[in-house]
This record gives sequence, C-alpha cells and structure tokens, in this order.
Amino acid sequence: MLKPGLGLAFLVLVLLPLGGPAPAADRTAFIAGVEDLPLVPGVKVVSDTVVAFDAAAGRIVEAYAIGPVTKQLVLDFYGQSLPQLGWTAERPDRFVRQGEALQLDFFGRDQQLTVRFTLAPQ
Repeated sequence: MLKPGLGLAFLVLVLLPLGGPAPAADRTAFIAGVEDLPLVPGVKVVSDTVVAFDAAAGRIVEAYAIGPVTKQLVLDFYGQSLPQLGWTAERPDRFVRQGEALQLDFFGRDQQLTVRFTLAPQ
C-alpha cells in the first residue's frame, strides 16, 4: 500500500506524459508567404532570406531552408504532399497550380543541404 503523500506523486508522474500539447517537432511548419506550402521535416527556413510580395501578374515568394536532409528526401516529400494540395508535378523539382509555378533548387550536399523555394506566376 502506498503512503498517502506518495499516491498523488505517483499519479502525477504516471499521467504527466499523457497531457499537454504535442512537441513542436510534430507540428507541420509552413513557408511564410505561402500558407499551404509545408516545410519538409528536418529543415528550417533561414528567416532573413524570405522575400514575398504581390505583383500585378501574381505573388512572388523566395525562401531558403537548410538542414541535414538529402535531396531525394526533399523531392519525395514534395512529390507526395504537393499533389494533395492541388499542385501538379511538371518535373520532380517543379510544380504548377492555378497559374503559379513552384521551383525547388538545391545547394550544398546531402546532410548539409540548402533548398531554395521560388514561387512565381507561370
């Protein structure tokens, strides 16, 4: 039998992991300026590289993200996720939707990869 003070402490320790919000790593992040463009897990947007504005022909957004991922992982992620959001793949690194084109460019090497996202009118 547990002592009266230990019973409450035991319940707190057992139930604590069940409550509370999910860790931030489990939430899908999106690229600023393109609210429905998910960020591939494992990379972080370089905040001072995001450029977004509306032009007469449509919006233009450019952003860079860096992380310990491979080019193939990035291509696979967007090849699976973007069609669910209405994008059509023209190539593995280029998608189109409603008069806009999204281009993915890669710099560096796998595990130290930088991805440039360029969204522009088609």
